[in-house]
Amino acid sequence: MRVTGGTVLLASDGLVRTDLTLADGGIDRIGGSGGGLSFDATGLLVLPGIVDLHGDAFERQIQPRPGVDFPVDLALRDTESQLLANGITTAFHGVTLSWEPGLRSLTAWQALLDALDAGSWTCDMRVHLRWEAYNLEALDTAVADIEAGRVHLLAFNDHTPSILKKLKDPVEGAKYSGRAGMKMEAFRAMTDAVASRAEAVPAGLDRIAAAARAAGLPMASHDDDSIAVRDAYRARGAAICEFPMAEEVGRAAVEAGDFVVMGCPNVVRGGSHLGWASAARLAEAGICTVLTSDYYYPAMMRAAFVLADRGVLDLAKSWRLISGNPARAGGLTDRGVIEAGKRADLVVVDPATSRAVATIVGGRVAFITAEGSRRLTV
Repeated sequence: MRVTGGTVLLASDGLVRTDLTLADGGIDRIGGSGGGLSFDATGLLVLPGIVDLHGDAFERQIQPRPGVDFPVDLALRDTESQLLANGITTAFHGVTLSWEPGLRSLTAWQALLDALDAGSWTCDMRVHLRWEAYNLEALDTAVADIEAGRVHLLAFNDHTPSILKKLKDPVEGAKYSGRAGMKMEAFRAMTDAVASRAEAVPAGLDRIAAAARAAGLPMASHDDDSIAVRDAYRARGAAICEFPMAEEVGRAAVEAGDFVVMGCPNVVRGGSHLGWASAARLAEAGICTVLTSDYYYPAMMRAAFVLADRGVLDLAKSWRLISGNPARAGGLTDRGVIEAGKRADLVVVDPATSRAVATIVGGRVAFITAEGSRRLTV
């Protein structure tokens, strides 16, 4: 296959008008000629496929309303369609393995991994294990799944103290009990019992970290609220700082050589919905080095263009936040940039609308609009 006439974001030269020749799932060469399938990208941008290091919007496909569940395979099919339509060619599903019943339970974890294993997927969908620190009953399963190669990134989460606080507010507490499918009093009693095991948590963290290191997995810590917390997780092998709760934490992390992750919805909406730091400003300051979908897939592509329009970062630098940098953070050296020898994961974008016209995964067209189909010839 050839992609001709487009403005291509090359790893070495930036935006250049050139052709691409694809073969055997990879980028065979920059330029070249030949027969076969051809996509006319004249007037369009040809950009590296987006790599989403942390996305949990798939949960809405599984449970669109509290207590209303759908089969996981059906939910993942819908999720994959959304990913490809938004130019996301590699997706790390942020799957929370919690002590909570319902959507984030051990049963839900096993069902999702089984559905991923059983399906045939076009998007490269991977598992980002969001390990809840107090979930000691599931520790053996989590370690076994890491050792079996079913996990591709481990993140340390500790939402139990936050949940305990929110349960004091009837409205906030109802969100958690509803997600778990339990009445409030029963959920509160269960949460108190879980919180009582605090002394055993550090040993559990050490064990799962050791399993991840042995498997060569990238590791992240989530919602770090202090430099000391970030330092402690880095000592366990976590070189990714996800959603730091204070700017000084993110700054110290990036100065230590860590990847600092924030959400694209923050950029698109002009700020955090939780009142935390502006991801756009931190990206422009070089503190935020990776942007993810977080909870909304369409935000990724839009965020790169929003940043470019702000004028501090050009498109090449802003796109790197959603392609090359997350690929490196996730340990994927074969993608995230357009150069000969890399995977042919591409998204062709109309610069007038900032929308995907076509998404190519492993050298094959995975998504295409009506306009894009008119540009295909044999």
